Parts: sequence; C-alpha cells; structure tokens
Amino acid sequence: MGAWLVFEDESGQGLRPPRGRTWGRRGRTPVVRVSSANSPRLSLAALLATKPGHRPRLIFRTHRGRRGARRKGFTETDYAALLDAAHRQLGGPIVLVWDNLNTHVSAAMAELVAARPWLTVFQLPPYGHELNPVEPVWAHLKRSLANLTKHTIAELTALVKTRLRRMQYRPGLLVGFLASTRLDFGPFV
Repeated sequence: MGAWLVFEDESGQGLRPPRGRTWGRRGRTPVVRVSSANSPRLSLAALLATKPGHRPRLIFRTHRGRRGARRKGFTETDYAALLDAAHRQLGGPIVLVWDNLNTHVSAAMAELVAARPWLTVFQLPPYGHELNPVEPVWAHLKRSLANLTKHTIAELTALVKTRLRRMQYRPGLLVGFLASTRLDFGPFV
C-alpha cells in the first residue's frame, strides 16, 4: 500500500507533577510544593508514524479542557483535525491503529473516518497497551516532568510541548519506542 503505519494514544497531565526520585541532604526530605489540589488538566494526543525506508515521526496536539464543556478531552473533530494534519505532514495514506476509547468507536468518528479514503483504521485489542508504542512516549514525558512544578496551565503546556518537540528530533528514541512493542515493522514480501 505504501502507507504509513500510525499508532495513536492520548494522555493527560495536571499541575500536580508526577512523583520522582531525587537527591537530598541527609535528614532533609525534599518537598515539592504544588499550587492547588483541584488543578486544570492538559489533554495530550500523539501519533507515532513509521514506514520502511523513512525515519519515524512523532506528531502531537495539546488540548486544554474548556470550563463547562461536555467533554474534557479531545472530541471527534479534534481527532479528525489531528489525522488531517498528519496526512498533510506525512504525504501519503495512513493505516491507523488505536485503542477502544469511546470517542474512537463512536458513530460520529466512523463517519469522519469513512469520509477520508486515505485512512484505514484498526482497533487494538482491549488491554493491549503493550502493543502501542505511544505508551512509552507518555512514560518518557512524565519521567521528565517528575518533581517540576508549574503554576499555570500555560506554563505546563509550554513545558510539555518543549519536551515532546525534543523527542521529535531524536529518531533513535522513537525507534526505541517502536521496538519496545516487539512488533516487526519491516516491509512484507
């Protein structure tokens, strides 16, 4: 088919940082102070694309939850916009593999997928997160955010985008994420 194999996953991060280990003076436990217990969240969606003969690509979008909105995270139209941007950036047909999130399997999403002839979609099996190479992207990102406090959602968004952009320019790291699934991404003969 000459298509890009693209994996998708979503995650979220609040102002409360993930816990991490650190060094401290003997007898003085380091304390990380956070601004609020009920903080706004930043939703993240990422695509990890691979194609034989090309370097892997990481494409991501951030989404701030809207106050009073029905859904906090990405909607079907947000996913469609992400996929359209990926199609423009990759310049070819896409075979998309994602989980069974209710937004992914909704009737509205089925219509949006059907309207895109360059897009073929497959669902991961339930509890098949180890088959998705985007999961290690989130683990790597959250490890880099450990013990870092941000006071506003804008600061958090800027930091997350910076960390994800750094990953985009490290193809060896992206290959490692793909290899962690132990799937064979070679061309079929």
